Amino acid sequence: MNPYTEKAESVEEWLSLLRKKPELMENVTHWHTQPARPARTVPLPDFIHNKLAYALGQKGITQLYTHQAASFRAVQGGRHVVTVTPTASGKTLCYNLPVLQTLLNDDTARALYLFPTKALAQDQVAELQELANLMEADIKTHTYDGDTPPTVRQAIRNAGHIVVTNPDMLHSAILPHHTKWVKLFENIKYIIIDELHAYRGVFGSHVANVIRRLKRICRFYGSEPQFLCASATIRNPQEHAERLIGESVALVDDNGAPAGEKHMVFYNPPVVNQQLGIRRSSVLESQKLAALLLKSGIQTIVFARSRVRVEILLTYLQELVKRELGTKSIRGYRGGYLPKLRREIERGLRNGEIRGVVSTNALELGIDIGQLQACVLNGYPGSIASTWQQSGRAGRRHGSSVTFLVASSNPLDQYLIQNPDYFLGRPPEEARIHPDNLLILLDHIKCAAYELPFEQGDSFGEEKLVDLLEFLAEEKVLHQVGTRWYWMEQAFPAHNISLRSAAQENFIIIDMTEGHRVIGEVDRFGAPTLIHEEAIYLHEGVQYQVEKLDYPEKKAYVREVNVDYFTDANLAVELQVLHVDLETNSGSLVRQYGELSVRSKPTIFKKIRLRTHENIGSGPIHLPEEELQTTGYWFSFSEEETAKRSANDMQMALLGLANVLVHLAPLHLMCDPMDIRVVPQVKALHTKRPTIYFYDRYPGGIGLSQRLYEIHGDLLEEAERLIQGCGCLSGCPACVGPIEEVGLLGKELSLSLLQGTRSGS
Repeated sequence: MNPYTEKAESVEEWLSLLRKKPELMENVTHWHTQPARPARTVPLPDFIHNKLAYALGQKGITQLYTHQAASFRAVQGGRHVVTVTPTASGKTLCYNLPVLQTLLNDDTARALYLFPTKALAQDQVAELQELANLMEADIKTHTYDGDTPPTVRQAIRNAGHIVVTNPDMLHSAILPHHTKWVKLFENIKYIIIDELHAYRGVFGSHVANVIRRLKRICRFYGSEPQFLCASATIRNPQEHAERLIGESVALVDDNGAPAGEKHMVFYNPPVVNQQLGIRRSSVLESQKLAALLLKSGIQTIVFARSRVRVEILLTYLQELVKRELGTKSIRGYRGGYLPKLRREIERGLRNGEIRGVVSTNALELGIDIGQLQACVLNGYPGSIASTWQQSGRAGRRHGSSVTFLVASSNPLDQYLIQNPDYFLGRPPEEARIHPDNLLILLDHIKCAAYELPFEQGDSFGEEKLVDLLEFLAEEKVLHQVGTRWYWMEQAFPAHNISLRSAAQENFIIIDMTEGHRVIGEVDRFGAPTLIHEEAIYLHEGVQYQVEKLDYPEKKAYVREVNVDYFTDANLAVELQVLHVDLETNSGSLVRQYGELSVRSKPTIFKKIRLRTHENIGSGPIHLPEEELQTTGYWFSFSEEETAKRSANDMQMALLGLANVLVHLAPLHLMCDPMDIRVVPQVKALHTKRPTIYFYDRYPGGIGLSQRLYEIHGDLLEEAERLIQGCGCLSGCPACVGPIEEVGLLGKELSLSLLQGTRSGS
């Protein structure tokens, strides 16, 4: 059998043939095999309701995994609980069992389920309904989201035992109208928060405040629900859960679920120019591996880090496998696709009609797409936690699965692909939130005041509430009467506050090819570089050119085209330090943390040829400047270090070092690499010295740059190790950047700058 053409009987058979292919194996830097793991189970607890035990038996469940039993017991003991186990380990039963047990014993009880996406919520309703039918119990479970018809909403408010929703609906449609939900809030026993690890950064900071508002309303109606949380593996699950819900929680992390054998293959594209350190494109290598898997009949998921990469990979793969698999057998999946299209793709993956999917991290969460057999990661996903989550989409409980981690040329990918033990031996990152970010906090205090007036002595978060209430009263948003503060504006505050981003509204994409249909959306921060006029916008493998961007109305008008290039845009950034909060001076280097004003303006876009990725043209972008007030960390080099180098040498050294550091930073932060930005300046306005700035890409900051300030020494050590360990001569995309960018001495200059200051860092 040939792995290039014939269908494999199993993943094991395909992998054994792959090992005999030297042209592929010479690119494998490490092959890690995780042995199969048997299940560890315990009998159903004696306190379980007989109807629930019967329903589980009908589904073939006569025992519980150890973590399911431990969670059930902790909930029965009255604790808030967070259960942390890998993908596909049966976490759903950890919260469904106690909820169904309570509802069987008490028909008046209620539960609220929160999922970060609609798709997850819909999966959950189907599972709960199946169990209710098997128990022959009248347990009413309903999804409450933007698609719920108005006629059904009243029935859900009055009679829904289990209301399944998402934080956005809770924030904008349930809490502001709590008087219509009296039955829910008076009788609520459980609040379920699944995919807890998804609530980090800006989104998590907002959701922590939504939960503060939820608890406040529950208290008003006399209820004190238990929080039952479930999460994929992160380093700080207990701390994160406690910060999110503001309560102490019991941690359950002893995973008893079985798993099939899992192969993690670290794959580095071959070097095509040794001197310049240039490797073959990771996109093309990912395409090659995915095509081999798909042609061999192995159902495969490909993850890419950006929308553009998803669409480019999809275009390549659809062309390549069209003859063997049919045009609909491989699909794209990402944010910006409309919900109906995403549901169709999820169904196709579950029933096997779709053999392959190319996705952003939108499919990283536990949406039910069945269990695939293989996973190709086009580039490191940005965190250890995300890598295991994405890898976990492949692998049934029995039988082998394989994940290929295909490195790009960026320094972080190259660091990990050549140091696999760093990845394999390190726990996942911490999930970080900053719910007391002043902008986010003020938004939710407004929402909370609309829902219920504040009284003297109330608390909301860790900031001094009375000062914030007095500020809002001065702004004529609240009205103080005695010891109470009331909402006084006509506007409805939650309607204008997005939980998903600091940007208030997304831009919509309108296709003018046939009629005017909406085909997708882009957030405000992405709009200037993704949908400027003349940009190529890729959607489901189809190319569209942006004909017009109506910036004030947040609409981009596109037309279908057929061109052999895609576009990429540059941003010019200006920084101003507003306030220094922390400072460390170690002689050769001063580092500071504080508040920044960031002005950014898109300047030009480049046309990049498909497949060869060569630059074939450029053009100007005419869009307004955006201002962002955020937090940042920066470090400046001493006058002695500056005096050793010419201004040009210093510029090349700073640029090279910044290129390395911005890629290493996500190793320590559970964030998207785009959430943190870096700007090097030869003579910074604030310090008058060569300075490298990091800043959070969100108004008010979310704690990322503060964490980098704390681990500054580790960052510089890792940067030195990476530059020294790179095999190129003068600099390349895998370390300080290509020589066209940093010059012939870029690598040497960056290294000497680091070595001159590291002792004082």
